[in-house]
Amino acid sequence: MTQQPAREKETGYFKPPVLAIAPMMDWTDRHCRFFHRQMTRHALLYTEMVVADAAIHGHRQRLLGFSAEEHPVALQLGGSDPAKLAEAARIGADFGYDEINLNVGCPSDRVQSGTFGACLMKTPGLVAACVTSMKRAVDIPVTVKCRIGVDDQDPEVALDMLARQVIDAGADALWVHARKAWLQGLSPKENRDIPPLDYDRVHRLKGELRNHFIGINGGIQTLDEALDHLEHVDGVMLGRAAYHNPGILIEADRRIFGDGHAPVDAATLIETMCDYADRHIAAGGRLSHVTRHMIGLFQGMPGARRWRQLLSTEATRADADSGVIRKAFAEIGENAAEAA
Repeated sequence: MTQQPAREKETGYFKPPVLAIAPMMDWTDRHCRFFHRQMTRHALLYTEMVVADAAIHGHRQRLLGFSAEEHPVALQLGGSDPAKLAEAARIGADFGYDEINLNVGCPSDRVQSGTFGACLMKTPGLVAACVTSMKRAVDIPVTVKCRIGVDDQDPEVALDMLARQVIDAGADALWVHARKAWLQGLSPKENRDIPPLDYDRVHRLKGELRNHFIGINGGIQTLDEALDHLEHVDGVMLGRAAYHNPGILIEADRRIFGDGHAPVDAATLIETMCDYADRHIAAGGRLSHVTRHMIGLFQGMPGARRWRQLLSTEATRADADSGVIRKAFAEIGENAAEAA
């Protein structure tokens, strides 16, 4: 595959192509985002979903704090009350986020009990009202992440209805996870694997909405696949592939964005993460808060198994420091330098 050529701006949001790292509960915390940012200057990073009530009433620094190095970074909110989402969006904008995203795709029981997430696919008018309220509250982009439908909905009808209503309400972009969500009978994990992917449905949506930003998510494993999708849509969102094999991000800036800068080398990446981990520990944190996101870094390389073992065991000790990372990196040695 060749690198993605630069394209003229086609929407009012980003200049395509865009690569993003999906919001993932329990995974894309601030340490994960800092780590991913060291490998790609340009990819858009997302927080885990933060419920609007938590953003308003909770410990804001703990829930919303992030490092300046993470930009561009988007805050994903969950909720269904337009006024609360507007207030949470204002809080996020004041924290310095580059975008506010509304979750209309999560199928978990907890989300359903709060009448938001994927179940909002059934009430596109309410989603549009939420977008309108959020747009009035902030000057930064407001976007939506959804599924192609839920339960027995017809994706041809459900996705069109949601897309057109949220775009009419002012949404700056729509990210579509190209699967249905089944609100009953499947666990959140099963909802990420069992419903079949329908990439063509998302491609067709972009064909119908040529002047609006449409991005695709779901099951995309490689940069080659991302480039293929970028022939049809404006953006590609990587989820578990980027988390479990983060090394694929090292070539993202060159291949997706046409950035001619040399990618980060492994030794520099490790030293940066060691410094970051030590600062986190000095502030009262644990090494494992950082290293749990780094376990898949050297996937497929000689020494990777030992790397994973050390980060999964020694890094969890209460007194562990960045020496564990350096010890684990020594198991990779010249293989990492050659691969970077």
